[in-house]
Amino acid sequence: MSYLFETFEGWKSYCVEREKVLFDPVLEYEMEQRGKTEQEIWDGLLNAFSVMKEAVETGLKEEMISRSGMINNGAKKVFRNPLSVLSPEFQRLISRALAAKEVNSCMGRVVAAPTAGASGILPGTLYTLQEIHHLEDRKILEGLLVGAGIALIIEQNASLAGAVGGCQAETGSAAAMASGAMVYCLGGDIDQVFNAVAITIQCMLGLVCDPVAGLVEVPCVVRNASAAAIANSSAQIALSNVSGVIPVDECVEAMGEIGASMESKYKETALGGLAATLTGTNISKKVLIQDIEILPDDDLAD
Repeated sequence: MSYLFETFEGWKSYCVEREKVLFDPVLEYEMEQRGKTEQEIWDGLLNAFSVMKEAVETGLKEEMISRSGMINNGAKKVFRNPLSVLSPEFQRLISRALAAKEVNSCMGRVVAAPTAGASGILPGTLYTLQEIHHLEDRKILEGLLVGAGIALIIEQNASLAGAVGGCQAETGSAAAMASGAMVYCLGGDIDQVFNAVAITIQCMLGLVCDPVAGLVEVPCVVRNASAAAIANSSAQIALSNVSGVIPVDECVEAMGEIGASMESKYKETALGGLAATLTGTNISKKVLIQDIEILPDDDLAD
């Protein structure tokens, strides 16, 4: 039976004792759970990465205006801005994370990794990492498996859902997946990978889920970009052997504890935070009126 992902310490022990690469147990787990061959798993991962890249390209080339109007081609504006705050590479990272998430907000096709609300983080980071370091697709796919293993453990001990643990559970988990995957892809060892995850979680703890008008648009899209940036900083720190001090399993435990104690108005209900501001409330009323107006007369009569 394949390794059941319960703790990072257990994952490490499994790999060390059996002399396995970090992604091996995840591959075994996927094959067993899905009843598929190894090649079918690799083919599925390649398709997922292709969809991620397509979402990035779509968001940077096609019109991205959501029905609410809150999303209006922001990724393209960032991508085309002649002024780079840090570097062109960082600018591309941010714009790509925005682009993939805007595609989701405009009802396009994305990979929920681990959720649709966080669907811009892995595409933005891995697309840019592959471009900068000229990595083969196979290495990125291995990184995706490592990211999947990270998500499995977070799901077991905290949550991946904003409705359960706030935005720390969605964008926080996606950023943790991305940072761990990046460290792996760049040759980091197990301790460095898990340290990157720990540092990322520490940076994302307590983030609430407060979508304006209940739509996964504001502040969700820009949080994907900021989470992608945090994932990169965490990867750089971990690869430099700077310890996050608190072990990764304890960081996940803290995430779960914070999520459990968080008030419900900060868990995707659109009753607190930015959603409850004057502007957020006015947008909510406007969006609700628009939705009512587009309903057919027969539906209104019902």
